[in-house]
Amino acid sequence: MNKTILLTGTGFALLAVILGAFGSHGLRELLDARSLSAYETGVEYQMYHALFLIILGGTNFLGEKHKKAVFYLVTFGILLFSFSLYILAIAKAMNVDLGALGIITPIGGTLLILGWLLLAIRIFRQYA
Repeated sequence: MNKTILLTGTGFALLAVILGAFGSHGLRELLDARSLSAYETGVEYQMYHALFLIILGGTNFLGEKHKKAVFYLVTFGILLFSFSLYILAIAKAMNVDLGALGIITPIGGTLLILGWLLLAIRIFRQYA
């Protein structure tokens, strides 16, 4: 499982760099300030959580079951949170209304929060 977590984290980090460069160089002139800010937030959160996955995959203080649960929460959180922000920002630049997709962003954020919360609970219980 550690290899999967490490590779997923590394893949998300690589993609965050690519998407960040694309946003900075390719979208800066196409997006309004609010959309660009939302896009950049997606990139930042993706990178933060990619690094989190890399750290998680390199540690052994969590049991396999809990490590897997944190991994899935964070992975799906990144996909729903960050990628919905990318899609919404680009759709707006293309004059496509995907506003209904906006409900996915807080679901992704909630999954990220739950991943961190589960980690905190497991650490507390292990070291209490």
